[in-house]
Amino acid sequence: MTVVDTHCHAGESWFEPIEMLLHQMDANRVEKGVLVQHRGAFDNSYLLECQIRYTGRFAVALMVDPSRDDAADKLRELAEAGASAVRLEPNEPPSLWRAASELGLVVSCQCHVTETTSNEFRSLLESLPDLTVVLEHLAGSNGDEDSPYPLFRRAMELAQLPNTYMKVPGLGEITPRPPVLGREFQPEKAPPLIEIALDAFGPQRMMWGSDYPPVSNREGYRNALQGIKDYLALVDGEDREWVLGKTALGVFSFE
Repeated sequence: MTVVDTHCHAGESWFEPIEMLLHQMDANRVEKGVLVQHRGAFDNSYLLECQIRYTGRFAVALMVDPSRDDAADKLRELAEAGASAVRLEPNEPPSLWRAASELGLVVSCQCHVTETTSNEFRSLLESLPDLTVVLEHLAGSNGDEDSPYPLFRRAMELAQLPNTYMKVPGLGEITPRPPVLGREFQPEKAPPLIEIALDAFGPQRMMWGSDYPPVSNREGYRNALQGIKDYLALVDGEDREWVLGKTALGVFSFE
């Protein structure tokens, strides 16, 4: 089984250098990763350099400054430089979303559940049926919503659009930290967000992302992966293979 981490960060001025991420990936037998630019950073040179240095191991989801008049042109330049994905927010100019579609880029969508449930966002995605959109962090839900999770369930209606996909984080992102930490990773009972997402999207449209290095302040890289590997809703081995790698390999280009 090829394991792909679809949501990891590296940087020189923020987060950690690529070598730290590679150490975690190698130690946990994660073969490939998607380097996602962090919010507010529009100098993508380091991520592109990492993609070249480790050819075939990383895809990159870069960012452009949406306030620029030439943002769409900058996006085209990034695509020509080797980017296969761009990170966009729901409220960013529709012209950028259209440009991503025209360039054949995948959108890694940085969002909050209140944005993914808006009629405007739904209409935007409906207008771009050829654009592949991957909703980050369970469509922007952090597990704070109470049962029966009405906002999250509404966000899951985006699964009706066949060009939408879902990123699944480690369990530490949706469960509280236990007051006493045992020797083994034992998260508090997780809300059934992954189950709800699986019911809506199915495993072939879901993919795991660690959120390294912020995950180090939650359960840690190894546990973020192991928690999903051992998750009861993914007890079917084929489902687990899709979420941990096969879906990502079909969405992102690592060439």
